[in-house]
Amino acid sequence: MATNPSVAQQPDPSPEAAVLPSAPPAVRTTDLTKSYGDFEAVKGISFEIRAGEVFGLLGPNGAGKTTTISVLSTQLRASGGRVEVFEHGIDEDIAAVRRTLGVVPQEIAIYPALTAAENVRFFGQMYGVAARDLTPRVDSLLELVGLHGRANDRAENFSGGMKRRLNLAVSLVHQPRLLLLDEPTAGVDPHSRERIFSIVRDLRNKGTAILYTTHYMEEAESLCDRLGVMDEGQIIAMGTLDDLLARMGSSETVRLRGISSNEVTARLGSHPAVTEITAEGNTTRLFVTRSAEILGALQQLLERHPQASLQVTPMSLGDLFLHLTGKELRD
Repeated sequence: MATNPSVAQQPDPSPEAAVLPSAPPAVRTTDLTKSYGDFEAVKGISFEIRAGEVFGLLGPNGAGKTTTISVLSTQLRASGGRVEVFEHGIDEDIAAVRRTLGVVPQEIAIYPALTAAENVRFFGQMYGVAARDLTPRVDSLLELVGLHGRANDRAENFSGGMKRRLNLAVSLVHQPRLLLLDEPTAGVDPHSRERIFSIVRDLRNKGTAILYTTHYMEEAESLCDRLGVMDEGQIIAMGTLDDLLARMGSSETVRLRGISSNEVTARLGSHPAVTEITAEGNTTRLFVTRSAEILGALQQLLERHPQASLQVTPMSLGDLFLHLTGKELRD
């Protein structure tokens, strides 16, 4: 796993995706907790990740995602519960666990004074990659992340996106079976983001188990096979995106701007097609089973408020998170 230098679209339905439901899980956490004094950052979460699966841990800043990653990567010791990585208990066999892991932390963890090739080589040596394998592996990884032409340039001269891609390369040098990605596209340019997405999909299709934390809706919708929605240290919902949206009983959202929520609620609050109404500022949001069933009532509201606006959209991950927590995903 990459250590800090200061310390030493919808999921691709391709048949190549290598989820192995009959095999033991790559990761199993049971009632995992982590406390800092009286503050409980992670509150008894349980989940599994299988080989060939991208499991998205979704939530706002402060939800407990990074703390969970830090425990799984052996950087922090859990306060309670149990974690197994490829059937190795994280407390009983930490060395075996670390050999299976690649970690891309939220804070970039490369050596700025080293070139791209030197960074990958250094981490390969640290992981014990055989000398005969290291040179071709350095070349192939830099090619993979689109930095082969910058192999001899110092990392300190790279853009943020290039540093993120180099960080991904060093995390893969020992060919880990489990990859932990903590906000890997934070602050990157569109080209680097798409490159990282492509690499994640390719690794998934080759059987790597991947934990991917993000608070970006579009990333989770595009990359993740299953999702755990995390808020205030707890996983409050888990499943595929389709499963989670189906549990809500709504298929669309209607956003009305410029009409008071009280008036909208009085007109539509008891309608059988409306499952929930929320309000924020001058926007009222209706979760509905089928917007066509309330178009007549909406038209009457708009006729009375010609300055108002209306938007109807399919349910999204952001809508799901708002429904579950009462908060916007990027809060």
